[in-house]
Amino acid sequence: MFATMGALGLAPTAQAAQHEEPFRALRASDFTLTGRSAAKVVVLGGGIAGLTTAYELGKAGYDCMVLEARDRTGGRNFTVRGGDSTTDLYGNRQTARFAEGHYMNAGPARIPQWMVTLDYCRELGVPVEVFTNVNADAYLFNESAGMTKPVRYRTAKADVYGYVSELLAKATNKGALDKELTADDQERLVDFLQDWGALGDKLTYEGGERRGYSAVPAAAGTPGVLLGDLPTASQVFASGVGRYFSFEFGFDQAMLMFQPVGGMDQIPRALTRAVGAHRIRTGAAVGKITDKGSGVTVTYTQGGRTKVVEADYCVAAMPPNILAKIPHNLGSGVQSALEAITPSSAAKIGLEYRSRWWELDHNIYGGITETDQDVVHIWHPSYGFHGERGIMIGYYNYGDDADSYAKLAPKEREKRAVAAGVKIYGEKYRTELVSSFSHHWRQTPHLEAAWHDTPGGPDAPRYKPLNEPSGRVHFAGDWLSYTDAWQHGAFTSARKAVTAVHTRVLSD
Repeated sequence: MFATMGALGLAPTAQAAQHEEPFRALRASDFTLTGRSAAKVVVLGGGIAGLTTAYELGKAGYDCMVLEARDRTGGRNFTVRGGDSTTDLYGNRQTARFAEGHYMNAGPARIPQWMVTLDYCRELGVPVEVFTNVNADAYLFNESAGMTKPVRYRTAKADVYGYVSELLAKATNKGALDKELTADDQERLVDFLQDWGALGDKLTYEGGERRGYSAVPAAAGTPGVLLGDLPTASQVFASGVGRYFSFEFGFDQAMLMFQPVGGMDQIPRALTRAVGAHRIRTGAAVGKITDKGSGVTVTYTQGGRTKVVEADYCVAAMPPNILAKIPHNLGSGVQSALEAITPSSAAKIGLEYRSRWWELDHNIYGGITETDQDVVHIWHPSYGFHGERGIMIGYYNYGDDADSYAKLAPKEREKRAVAAGVKIYGEKYRTELVSSFSHHWRQTPHLEAAWHDTPGGPDAPRYKPLNEPSGRVHFAGDWLSYTDAWQHGAFTSARKAVTAVHTRVLSD
């Protein structure tokens, strides 16, 4: 009977239960048509989730106040420009000296096409441009595998795909797959492998133009010189370069990707304008949360003074590791759930150069160089092409690598990162350097995390107290989503909280 009701649209089907209902933006008419009035809501945290909560509630006329402990909105969405200063928990104070028009995105830096983040960029009037996530001309360098010089991404990919295709094609022809595939299937597989791996008539990989050229084709009389020194299959597999190619197949990493023009913080800036700066109190550190049954009281300090705000509802959109330190009366279940979510480390360093030598000398425009050194990822900027200066991300690392860099003084971080880059790019990685700025999220006051580990996923039973309201306190954040560390998670979690609050207000 229940299944029949589901088929008729009178009850949720199993398939529908796996999909979230489309978000419906709130409207002022929601109240004018019902005769009810909007409530007052205090939002804890001025990151993407908190700002989105206030923005969406504001569409229906809710009286929202956002409390943000830091001196700016955006949370982990932080774009560093010249003049920006930070002090980490180790006491290291830095002031960026980047040239005008140049920046580094210390937090989120790329947006996949399917994420709701792009919808908000469109709605808020934030222009976007392509972020080059994968570049055939960037480098791969695995020093621990014995590599003494980097190899282009395109070259490594051609070699790995070529030899894998050759081996599989030969195994197929020798009958190794007779029990798995029909003769026709095997013939089709070999046809595919010949194309995929650029194999010759004898099903052997012999290199070719996919690997690149030592002298590129040009005018008549200059046909180009194919890249030589073709390694053996054993050498290619021993280098370990093949492990990087699955990256581009990841659902959240596949090209094309995008970034806001002028820096990722154009998103929280636009949200802040939409919410109204007068509704946001920065430098306001929450000290206590009290649910009173009929409302919520939040105590906070601002400018050395202790203040109290009363509201009908509260949406706590702070990092769970910070929220767990704040006294509250929301119950042991909430506290246990918050403590079960653990913070993770990640860090970046921006290296500003007086020339864009990676474009001039290496013909690299955007994209990421991958390495097994502790810098892990080196990013070439996807903006400012052919300009005079540019900022490379000299390391984007996490876990123990990030923590080990965080313990160093900023100049020592720079020295260590540059030494790693010189092995790949040569001395210009050092001699053209003008300034640097490093940022480590585990050591950032009021955040103390780059992202969070939620064992079992956000729908695990232990997190039920956070997925449901505790009295009149609701929760939101990317950490309550399946896209933790992405702004998409913060946006969608905020929408869920907004819908829940609005439903309660309309039904009370």
